[in-house]
Amino acid sequence: MLTIIGCGNLNRSDDAVGVILAQRLQKYLAENPHPHIQVYDCGTAGMEVMFQARGSKQLVIIDASSTGSEPGAVFKVPGAELAALPEPSYNLHDFRWDNALFTGRKIFKEDFPQDVTVYLIEAASLDFGLELSPVVQNSADVVFAEIVGIIRNY
Repeated sequence: MLTIIGCGNLNRSDDAVGVILAQRLQKYLAENPHPHIQVYDCGTAGMEVMFQARGSKQLVIIDASSTGSEPGAVFKVPGAELAALPEPSYNLHDFRWDNALFTGRKIFKEDFPQDVTVYLIEAASLDFGLELSPVVQNSADVVFAEIVGIIRNY
């Protein structure tokens, strides 16, 4: 099973790119069904990432990044490089997908995907807004095409 998860906040301009791509991929799969692929929009719910990924062989996560790099830059990173121990907190909103990668492996062991790829698209704007910036939209189209290629070859 391949699980694809888009993360982000639809109200924060380019931070929505992962969610928007997940929704596009859901529409693509509705038109081109594949029994071993599931796509989820997990928004900002890191805990949901952990549970949706459980039982999958392969996991792809899509999110925005804010590293100071060129807006629209696409980073394709092995999940093991980004898995992070969660900070102590009583707020589940602080539990992000990088924490889900770390914790999911600890809790679910071999029932958690070992093959994890994370696509990060550098945001131009994280201000309140409902539209992607043009440069991030272009990068989203590139990532969409690459993931559709993964789906077709799965």
